[in-house]
Amino acid sequence: MFSTPIRAIAFDLDGTLVDSLTDIAAAANAARAELGLAPLADSRVRGFIGDGSAMLMARTAQDDPHAQVDDSPLQIAARAHFNQHYARVVAEHTRPYPGAAEGLQALAALGLPLACVTNKPIAFTTPLLAALDLAQYFQLVLGGDSLAAKKPDPLPLAHVAQALAVTPAQLLMVGDSKNDVLAARAHGSPVLAVSYGYTASASALGADAVIDRIDQMVALLG
Repeated sequence: MFSTPIRAIAFDLDGTLVDSLTDIAAAANAARAELGLAPLADSRVRGFIGDGSAMLMARTAQDDPHAQVDDSPLQIAARAHFNQHYARVVAEHTRPYPGAAEGLQALAALGLPLACVTNKPIAFTTPLLAALDLAQYFQLVLGGDSLAAKKPDPLPLAHVAQALAVTPAQLLMVGDSKNDVLAARAHGSPVLAVSYGYTASASALGADAVIDRIDQMVALLG
């Protein structure tokens, strides 16, 4: 499938390895309640995920998918309330998708170095991976605030490639959103999309292929 052999893999987190919607929506709605706002349906919050928690709360606080991050009193309060509530429930209902843990284990057994590259803040990413016993599979974990830029900027993938001593073409990105595909394309890396994530149509993302389970990847790379 790939013209250059894959020597390392970078995985997105939310919507790719783990289904975190219930906990994210609970924390977002708890923040809205603190602000005197009515709760949003989980399906509504789902469409706001993928660009980091600041953007999540900009959209959630205003119930607007086009909202942008600013330092208005509303957004500052929303971010603070979300961070407080999400820290308490980060792994309460979040679980790996079927085949995710098994796939990571199998890929690691092949000797492939793995990285987690998410737009979720590192303060939430690290405890979540630990709680779900997934941290053991990653040589490198980057949150959305670990570097000067996050996906869709290619900087996180460039950092991973340098750290793992591979070329862009040898680094495979796996994710569920346009940010994952755009970052991979900008970096010159191949990219797989998962069919079950938080994007309405994975086939429309423009990835090299769409997979249904992470544990299918061993056969693809064989």
